[in-house]
Amino acid sequence: MNEEQIKRYARQIIMPEIGVKGQRKLLESKVLVVGAGGLGSPAIQYLAGAGVGHLGIVDGDAVDISNLQRQTIHAGNLGKNKAESAKDFVERLNPDVEVTVYPFHLDPENAREIVRNYDVVLDCTDNFVARFLINDACVIEGVPFVHAAVLRFEGEIMTIVPGETACYRCVFRHAPPPGSVPTCQEAGVIGATVGVLGTLQSVEAIKLLTGIGEPLKNRMLIVDLLTMEFTELKLKKDPECPVCSGKVKDIIPEKYAESCQL
Repeated sequence: MNEEQIKRYARQIIMPEIGVKGQRKLLESKVLVVGAGGLGSPAIQYLAGAGVGHLGIVDGDAVDISNLQRQTIHAGNLGKNKAESAKDFVERLNPDVEVTVYPFHLDPENAREIVRNYDVVLDCTDNFVARFLINDACVIEGVPFVHAAVLRFEGEIMTIVPGETACYRCVFRHAPPPGSVPTCQEAGVIGATVGVLGTLQSVEAIKLLTGIGEPLKNRMLIVDLLTMEFTELKLKKDPECPVCSGKVKDIIPEKYAESCQL
């Protein structure tokens, strides 16, 4: 590390858990953030600030004025692709960070090819199809990922390490019927809720990359910011899970519609 980097990351380097060795690991790491919206915005902000050397950002949507209540990194970029907008923010914040932009949605045709190039993936998406797709691609490719989801004042977060922990399908075997679970667009969300959960995702990624602390392996943290209750659920691998068991070895596009059941 050069003198400027030592100054930039001084508050991390002085921590015994990180130190120079941990900071070098971060600078050499690659993290993929799928979704540069409510969860992705704070996650990108703090991963870039921490000095993760390479960020991949996937998002096919454009910045809308309704996004700015919670997606603050996109200020001044109305109408611009969110992945491109996020890259602008990262480049202004930290020149150490290289950004690869994927200005389109993750889909069954491109998921495995993109995911396999990264050390950790963050699931910052807002729909069940994308969540199951990320889970399956990451488990098949052996890439750890951090899932989070939010609604109103509430959120959930869990960390999946293929081969070690329960995966998303172990917990949710298939998506709920269309229309049975409200979206943030329908039910609303407080911007600070996605801020908290997205920031927690960035912390989980940093722990995975540096090997420190205790990531949320086989645990799901449920957060209710209206009551300030934090609840931890213990998770178990499902021996019948089609992905964890290794029965499913590839992404079959037609399976990722509605129920996403394999």
